[in-house]
Amino acid sequence: MRRFTTSLLLAASLVLPAVARADVAQEDKDFMNEAAQGGMAEVKLGELAKTKAENAAVKSFGERMVTDHTKVNDQLKTLATKKSVTLPTDLASEDQKLYDDLSKKSGADFDKAYMDAMEKDHDKDIAAFQKEEKATKDKDLKSFIKKTLPTLKTHDKMAHADSEKLTKKM
Repeated sequence: MRRFTTSLLLAASLVLPAVARADVAQEDKDFMNEAAQGGMAEVKLGELAKTKAENAAVKSFGERMVTDHTKVNDQLKTLATKKSVTLPTDLASEDQKLYDDLSKKSGADFDKAYMDAMEKDHDKDIAAFQKEEKATKDKDLKSFIKKTLPTLKTHDKMAHADSEKLTKKM
């Protein structure tokens, strides 16, 4: 009997991790992957803005993106580990293209292009986070989204305000 119980426990320990992974809906995994790539892009683009921006507000915005999105990225990695979800480690091709395009710009051209991209990106991110918040049944993912949305909304307001100021200067 003892051997049977030990064998049963061993079999259960091998099966349970697979069951835990199966609990994460594919839509949730897709969202987590897109959020991870978007977060990585925000950090990389923010680092670029810290070095290339001419306008102090744009430089400051870039610094804020690096700080805030590094923190959010770390929280998402922790959640993904808990859920046995493997996140991407490379930028999405469209984010890499944006980075490459922006890295060729300088001065006011860089500032305007970067802030325009940040407006569009944060508008898109907020919509995606709100959609996933309504759709997901995963309480941990929902909690992550609720905690992250206010930061994204703050970034969006800042991006729109800074972009508007740049447009008035031109």
